[in-house]
Amino acid sequence: MVHGATLIVIIQILRIAVNFIVNQPCPFWFEQLNTIMNFSFFAKLYLLTIPVFFLIDMLWLGFIAKSLYRPRIGHLMSDDVNWTAAFLFYFMYIVGIIFFAVTPALRDGNWQTALLMGAAFGFFTYATYDLTNLATLRDWSVTVAIADIIWGTILCGAVASCSFFIGKWLG
Repeated sequence: MVHGATLIVIIQILRIAVNFIVNQPCPFWFEQLNTIMNFSFFAKLYLLTIPVFFLIDMLWLGFIAKSLYRPRIGHLMSDDVNWTAAFLFYFMYIVGIIFFAVTPALRDGNWQTALLMGAAFGFFTYATYDLTNLATLRDWSVTVAIADIIWGTILCGAVASCSFFIGKWLG
């Protein structure tokens, strides 16, 4: 379980990261970040992207992954989910999708950029997790790793694309 002081530090880091994303131009990507994404726009886009991510991911976790994960890595899984850590991960991860995939796509006005950048973000982040587990955990399943990397690629591409259209709708 995440302790109170740890939670406060994590929330402060998130606040600083969001403030940086919203208020600092990234010249290596584009000069006009602030014209595309001010804090109000980012907050609305973020809040509207959260249910999209959860809906898509819960379909996977609730219906498909259950029969994949339990038989292969069930002995590694906790009986109780640490919801604080889970929600912190999800909320931080969505910031990453918006920053690395949706913002460049909104700049370009191209949903395919959101799809491709989101898929790439999902591939690399899920591959980092699964390949690290393969390297360090005795019984991590290759089947789970492959399925999870494919899922992360699909999930993030889909979420980034939906978030792009939400961003266009927000104007």
